[in-house]
Amino acid sequence: MLGTPYILPHLICAILYAALAFYFWRRHWSGTGISDVETESRRGIEHAALLAPFALHTWLLAGSMFGGAGMYLGVGNALSLILWLTVLIYGLGSLFYRLDGLHALVMPAAAVAVMLPVVFPSTSALANTETLAFKAHLLISMLAYSLFTIASLHVMLMAIIERRLHSGTLPPSLRSMPPLLTMEALLFRIIAAGFVLLTLTIASGVLFSEELFGKPARFSHKTVFGVLSWLIFGALLGGRWFYGWRGRTAVRWTLAGFLMLVLAYIGSKFVLEVILGR
Repeated sequence: MLGTPYILPHLICAILYAALAFYFWRRHWSGTGISDVETESRRGIEHAALLAPFALHTWLLAGSMFGGAGMYLGVGNALSLILWLTVLIYGLGSLFYRLDGLHALVMPAAAVAVMLPVVFPSTSALANTETLAFKAHLLISMLAYSLFTIASLHVMLMAIIERRLHSGTLPPSLRSMPPLLTMEALLFRIIAAGFVLLTLTIASGVLFSEELFGKPARFSHKTVFGVLSWLIFGALLGGRWFYGWRGRTAVRWTLAGFLMLVLAYIGSKFVLEVILGR
């Protein structure tokens, strides 16, 4: 049974993320936030405030993944790592793009993810983690998941903003966001980058399975959903390029592709580790 000294820092980190989520919701979505005049001066403070929970999350994740002999990447650590990378990529991206509205979506997800290693602790180390090929494969796959997580949150933000624009209820603090067409262009850049990484992930997993996992590639539930996700995102990018797909079509295809990706990796790990106890 996990003791209080182990759970407490995870809980503190989750509370910090949740507090930021509440602050950003009030500031950007509830209409009770600070006036637009102060927006630019506050952005630096807001970025600095994110460093505290992110640094604690980094320390906790490193201890959970590398606390024993080898690397532990069960379903709890995997989800925590994906959201850690999501926060990192989002934080860096927000230095160059106006993504203020995403704070209130990314922070709650991070608050939940940081607690998952406690709820679903990893009990066995991964094999073959000492090889450079495995480390490269793992990094590429986690980056792909993180980019598609951001893409899914980004497309949800676009859908919410579009709906509020039509109803005339968009909070003043979000009216300074880039136009929807600009946000849409950024969305497809994120998806394109994620698609390249996903392609490398699937190709390396199939072609070098023996070196990466110590066994030949085989037809499995994980492979099926991974390829389905790749096909969906490929079709979405093709539809955008040849037919100018956008709006609700982009929302549906992005979320469908992300769902397949979740079922491919996280779904299989959850079934094996939590339900079947392997």
